[in-house]
Amino acid sequence: MSETGPGYASPLEAMKAPREEILYVVCVQPDLSSGKTDLLATIDVDPKSPTYCQIIHRLHTENQNDELHHSGWNACSSCHNVKECCTVPVRDKLILPCLGSDRIYVVDTGKNPRAPQISKVIDASEMNNLNCSTPHTTHCLPTGELMISCMGDNDGNGKGDFILIDSKTFKTKGTWTKGELAKFGYDFWYQPYHDVMVSTEWGAPRIFKRGFQPEDPIDENIYGRSLNFYSWSRRELIQTINLGEDGITPLEIRFLHNPKENQGFVGCAVNANVFRFFPNKDGVWEAQKVIDIKPKKVSGWVGDYIQGMITDILISMDDKYLYFTNWLHGDVRQYDITDREHPKLTGQVFLGGMILNDSKVKVIEDPELDAQPKPVYVKGKRLYGSPQMLQLSLDGKRLYVSSSLFSPWDKQFYPDSIKHGSFLVKLDVDVENGGMKLDENFLIDFEEGPDGPLLAHEMRYPGGDCTSDIWLAEE
Repeated sequence: MSETGPGYASPLEAMKAPREEILYVVCVQPDLSSGKTDLLATIDVDPKSPTYCQIIHRLHTENQNDELHHSGWNACSSCHNVKECCTVPVRDKLILPCLGSDRIYVVDTGKNPRAPQISKVIDASEMNNLNCSTPHTTHCLPTGELMISCMGDNDGNGKGDFILIDSKTFKTKGTWTKGELAKFGYDFWYQPYHDVMVSTEWGAPRIFKRGFQPEDPIDENIYGRSLNFYSWSRRELIQTINLGEDGITPLEIRFLHNPKENQGFVGCAVNANVFRFFPNKDGVWEAQKVIDIKPKKVSGWVGDYIQGMITDILISMDDKYLYFTNWLHGDVRQYDITDREHPKLTGQVFLGGMILNDSKVKVIEDPELDAQPKPVYVKGKRLYGSPQMLQLSLDGKRLYVSSSLFSPWDKQFYPDSIKHGSFLVKLDVDVENGGMKLDENFLIDFEEGPDGPLLAHEMRYPGGDCTSDIWLAEE
């Protein structure tokens, strides 16, 4: 870690950091009748520790209907260079926005990283006063502010906007965008060197919060399918790319980590495709489909084919590998993206899904597999549900995988995961040749414990990670 500011001087420097020792995991309480609440679980992932592979602390929100989802830091590697910041910041506050309640929890991780505590709660009214709701992604800015993307207005209609919060006082300062707003919101990533920010689209919160209906994505008024590009310096929406049916619900978006690279990738959930985005020779942004997961012909499903559903993606710090989860089919994939236009599949591990060989879904024709995958057991425990959220170790050698997507959708697609709780497992990665292998001795079982079955979603390390850190290029 640098003495000048939080984070690391470069993505390659981050890869040399010490191994992660604890993991923060947001967990949703699916049983509202229990009176219990969502929580942040602290998990020991240090193999030398006597509490390795255990939940060592539970921080409850003490409010129901929160639906914790994603998280972010008050400061990251974009503030590493003190010259870019007004004062020297410290990465010691984890920001937890809530999809259900619109609250934002500020968690102090600096005083005792193994037992963090809530230091402030930003009331929903502060966001709702700006006609914003359903907050999703948090990124720190080099200006000493936090920016959180929002997906809806106060009535639950689609609205792509961003709220700004002072990272010291945690007072809401207003919205970021000047002028025209995007139709929908979800994730975002910025690159000041190229004067660009790009955001993605899920849909109208009043629609996706009630569950998934196969006919919903067809309606462009309630489900998104576009990438939205902004001028970073002017805060203006400058270009929108409609990805068409192949790009319905573009969710997680990642620029390459090298801040001088002007391209990245986005996973589109509903029809299971990955697009590469990049500027052409005239500086106009384009999008090119580079990965296409083919549907499988089946019986026992709502239709004749079961699509994949890409729900999370990330890129290794050295920009060599792209990973994603395929939530309906049940696999985690690794692609070598050294050739950015032609990703090469180098690893695939099944961890559940809808097409297991003891499922009611029977595969009739499969363009990829010779047989339906078997159920997966780790330490004698069956994994229910499907792989969903990812977090990669800074050195790229360990990929942590959790299984909850969003509680209304979990209840709809994987009801057994509500009964048995989520899982968190680890895949060991071959960083030289590609490939992944399940660690059969690592399992966090969210069925056990005083809170009953929990739904585990996003993961963070105290020292930052490849989905929260953004770097500024040196001129």
